[in-house]
Amino acid sequence: MTGPESAATVLVVDDAAANRYILGTWLRRAGHRVVEAATGTEALARVDDSDVDLVFLDVNLPDLDGFTVCDRIKNNPAAAGVPVVFVSATSVGVSDRARGLSEGADAYLTEPIDPDELVATAHAMLRYSRARQRAERLARRLALLAGATLNINAARSVEDVLTAAATGAAAVFDAPAVASAVDHDGEGITVAASADRSRAYRHPAAGGYAEEGVRLVTDPPPRWRHALESSDADAPWLASVVPARPRRAPTAVALLRRGTAHEDEDRDLLSQLGQATALAVDALRSYAEERTVALTIQHSLLPRDLPPVRGAEVAFRYVPAIATAEIGGDFYEIAEVDDRLLVAIGDVVGHSLHAATVMAELRHALRAYAVDGHGPAGILVRLDAMLRRYHPGTLATVLLLMVDPATGTAVAATGGHLPPLLATAAGTDYVGVRGTILGVGQFQRPEVTFTIPDGGSIVLVTDGLVEMRGTAIDEGMEQLRQLSVPVDDDLERYCDRVLQALAASRGEDDIALLVLRRTSAEQ
Repeated sequence: MTGPESAATVLVVDDAAANRYILGTWLRRAGHRVVEAATGTEALARVDDSDVDLVFLDVNLPDLDGFTVCDRIKNNPAAAGVPVVFVSATSVGVSDRARGLSEGADAYLTEPIDPDELVATAHAMLRYSRARQRAERLARRLALLAGATLNINAARSVEDVLTAAATGAAAVFDAPAVASAVDHDGEGITVAASADRSRAYRHPAAGGYAEEGVRLVTDPPPRWRHALESSDADAPWLASVVPARPRRAPTAVALLRRGTAHEDEDRDLLSQLGQATALAVDALRSYAEERTVALTIQHSLLPRDLPPVRGAEVAFRYVPAIATAEIGGDFYEIAEVDDRLLVAIGDVVGHSLHAATVMAELRHALRAYAVDGHGPAGILVRLDAMLRRYHPGTLATVLLLMVDPATGTAVAATGGHLPPLLATAAGTDYVGVRGTILGVGQFQRPEVTFTIPDGGSIVLVTDGLVEMRGTAIDEGMEQLRQLSVPVDDDLERYCDRVLQALAASRGEDDIALLVLRRTSAEQ
């Protein structure tokens, strides 16, 4: 163990100048730098002021004994890991050696000391100390890396992922860092983070200074790639550029190379951080793309506009869930059947392409059954049979109304759906209609007949509007009832007001809202 890689700063503590000279000479010949101290007080000062790697400590000192000096070194957080070797000029017994080792010393030598034994002891202590330091440093960095990875995986946007990656890299490597990627819209995003929040650091990929620790910019996708490749030669960047799937721009995490002896370790850790960042970015990009496709399919299965109907005004809203990229099963429908209106709203259980497919089948089937002359109860019985025959295990809720605009007479039946809300000048309350969810088999569906007066409104919703985790659905239904006293003259304004009040605190499920107002018996 010779050469500059093994060189260390060794403190020799002895009140005899001759002993300090002899020990120092042997250690210098082995390639080490030697600093000396004649007293315990001076030794402690040297440990505080110098970057000491190893201490050879005489047991008998004029001011403090070696045991006290060793104890203070080991209780100094900045020097606790420095190996201490006791040196005794006199023969000592087992109890003295035991005391020295039990009070923190790493080895115990007694004179006469062979030069080779001294140097070998020094090298053994340094090997152990450096191995422990490497292990402790790696453990700290792995803990920081684990924390950064957790933050990356918890991020909900590409910007948040890159912020977690850049700040995590700056913390792990104690160096300025940047993280760059392209989001699903093709916009390049770069986040730069400074290891020292009291300082600002500029990197060309970030287009400015990383003040207060973090700076975010957006730029064209190629810009950061060229910046990493053409960084200033005096400040080279160690980068992990992870290619994504074909035809997708890669994700990069880079840090300022400090020229340390641990670059292989840095590269391995940075590669792990880069992989975690790339996977998180790719997952978010895939989520955004899949959600866009899902919503396109969802909207294609629902009517974009409801046809104008005689004797009624209609407004509707559909809000997809924000918590999933899957397609939901909420639907609504209005169709003219002879001189009456078929009004429907429903929800197929689940979020999947299957749920959306079943939803489309239910919409078309209920219209066909209505044209055949079946009333709400008869339609529900047939929808239930259809589900059990062609989609066993699939459940759905459906509310059907058959409304005569001329007289205001409405017949309602439900398959486990929320009841309609009737808002009139005389009051606002839910119609008392009950029924079992579709898909479980029930051959009798009770119907309820009521009247919608001229100017009265009927409000139909899916449970996503009134249901919130941890709160009884009755509370949401009561909120909707209060918001509907009265229903606005402008039904579009009413829908917006209800969604603003109720939908903001929800989002885990799709929302469908349909409101129909009987305008005049003459129309």
